[in-house]
Amino acid sequence: MAEESPTEAHRAMRRADHARRVAGVLRRQIAGDGFPGGRLPEERLLAAEFDVSRNAVREALALLAQEGVVERRRGIGTLVRGRPYRHPLAQLAGLAEVLHHHGDVVNTVREARRVRPPADVARKLRLEPGDEAVYLERLRRLDGAPLSLDSTYLLAEVGDPLLALECAVLEHHDVFHLIETAAGAPLGRAEVSVQAVAADPATREVLGMPEGGAVLAVERLVRLADGRPADVELLHLRGDRLTLHAELDRPSAGA
Repeated sequence: MAEESPTEAHRAMRRADHARRVAGVLRRQIAGDGFPGGRLPEERLLAAEFDVSRNAVREALALLAQEGVVERRRGIGTLVRGRPYRHPLAQLAGLAEVLHHHGDVVNTVREARRVRPPADVARKLRLEPGDEAVYLERLRRLDGAPLSLDSTYLLAEVGDPLLALECAVLEHHDVFHLIETAAGAPLGRAEVSVQAVAADPATREVLGMPEGGAVLAVERLVRLADGRPADVELLHLRGDRLTLHAELDRPSAGA
């Protein structure tokens, strides 16, 4: 087989770069309620808009189709397959509180028990050696479609009242709501970190994701109103169904 010439390799690299750029812009437009009719412009129009070749546009659309963002139908065109839901980072709110107007959020309780937490979790909860925490693991669905797999470690004093609840209550309410109502412990603030990771096979199976799918791995340390840590949450959000959104102010020059 003849080796690819440097010129051909350079063209392929440029086309791949253009495809990633086009896919990135289209992905943001779809997430931001672009293309309200649910259909993307024709390839030739996209090529003219982005000033790239139609081959680059085809590669971009193929990337989005592989991610499950769009669906390409012969004779019809490229259709938006599903828009990710926005979850705000600027407020301390649970998934059901944020997405209630999109449908019914239901949690399948996979585990609910006392455990010896990992050392890092125990440190963040300020537990003494040997202390137990309450562990909740829930698969969260919106109108039956998986959204996230949530693992939560709670201080025993706020978690034990949740263990006493009927399973149906855990299935239909956010943990934040239950901490404040069932445990009577007002919440204050949280620290959040986010990392995009490739889903491991077990998580992918639980979330019903295709091979190669990405998840947003969110770690959140939630504090009570008095400043004490209340829970440590390890959330795996489907990257194709949820986006994290925040509006940020630039600090003043003297800050």
